[in-house]
Amino acid sequence: MRVIAKKTLRDFWTLNPDCEQQLKAWYQEAEESNWKGPNDIKQDYPAASIIGDNRIVFNIKGNRYRLIVRINYSYGMVWIRFIGTHRQYDKIDATKI
Repeated sequence: MRVIAKKTLRDFWTLNPDCEQQLKAWYQEAEESNWKGPNDIKQDYPAASIIGDNRIVFNIKGNRYRLIVRINYSYGMVWIRFIGTHRQYDKIDATKI
């Protein structure tokens, strides 16, 4: 998969260094993956939430942070739509971001 854009993650972990290693690990795993659908993601990340419109919510650092991505499985593309604290996540509509 190709993740767009690592800079978003880098900017976030610069402000929140406690999640740097987890975000780097997630990025590397996503780049090396070949997800063909939500079931593939659930095999790798059982706690991930499938929220529709090809959006997935990943829990980062024990659910302290939330990462929302949108995936085009056919093209192997993963777009980062949101990264934030659990409190920030609660204030957004994850299905529309």
